[in-house]
Amino acid sequence: MITLWQQENGRLVQKDEEELDLTQHTWVDARTVTRDDIVELEEKFNIDPEHMLDILDPDELSRIEKNEDADYTLTIIRLPVFSPGDDISYFCAPLGIIIKEKFFITICWTDCDVLRDFAANRIKELSLGDTTAFTIRFLSRADTTFLRYLKELNRRATSIQNEMFRSVENQEFLQLLNIQKSLVYFETSLKSNQLLLEKLRKTRILKLDEEDQDWLDDVEIDNRQAMEMADTYTNIMAQMNDASASLISNNLSIVMKRMTIISLVLMLPTFVTSFFGMNVPLPWSNAGWVGMVIISAMCIVVALTGWLVIAKTSRYASPIVQTKRKSFQRRRSERRQRKVLKKQEKIAEARK
Repeated sequence: MITLWQQENGRLVQKDEEELDLTQHTWVDARTVTRDDIVELEEKFNIDPEHMLDILDPDELSRIEKNEDADYTLTIIRLPVFSPGDDISYFCAPLGIIIKEKFFITICWTDCDVLRDFAANRIKELSLGDTTAFTIRFLSRADTTFLRYLKELNRRATSIQNEMFRSVENQEFLQLLNIQKSLVYFETSLKSNQLLLEKLRKTRILKLDEEDQDWLDDVEIDNRQAMEMADTYTNIMAQMNDASASLISNNLSIVMKRMTIISLVLMLPTFVTSFFGMNVPLPWSNAGWVGMVIISAMCIVVALTGWLVIAKTSRYASPIVQTKRKSFQRRRSERRQRKVLKKQEKIAEARK
């Protein structure tokens, strides 16, 4: 979709092609472009098809170059994109900026918050006539959006990690993996934009006045801050994943230990019943249900004895066993104290 914008009283106003004032600068906003839009842009503005392919390539890095034949300047920057319907909600897309005469052309294969902010006049002190400053404003808004998305990714990762400690499922791991991918995309795009900023300062493709230089300094500071945040969050994510893996492994070891204790306890009554299943003379063979009760009681006694022995000798008994053990020891101590008090009372009465 191609939209035309011109500035009136400091605000961008959408125009039809017949309403355009050819004496003013025009912003040609092309988002989620179709094949027909690409053909129209190439024919109307004489854009090199190779440049158009570069702009529509999702993996294209930031750069700036000048086309002498068609007399336009091409700048490609990386923008953050939020798409809640995709598996990877946060990713990056290239934005092609073509400056030709009085036309400021932006081309992107998708839509994003940066372009919506410009179209909604959320950018203050914007001048469409100064194409260099307009380009730097896109870089500045991209850095601001990067910083906001990084904070949202950090909050989302913290929430998922807290949920992992309560219930570990594959869904949480997949969500963390997608967040890690988003952080890698952001870090790569920020580094690419940083190289573009350095090239803008060194080359003379875009003419920078003193105000543009100051804007460029601010954009570089924001871009470096976003790079450091992306790198920090990536390291924190890696360390938290290692800690989560260690915790999950420890919990699995505890579960396996409990299962082993249960299997050992169940093995003892199995040993008793298997002994009576051998081809040997059996006691209580003619006792009917009395024999069954005796054998069941023996199995229960053996199982309880094995459980108590294992729980007592285990250094890392379960919390339930430890609680019961402390309760039993406390009751036994109380009984002893009562007996001592009764003896002392009897001795006192005898003396009287």
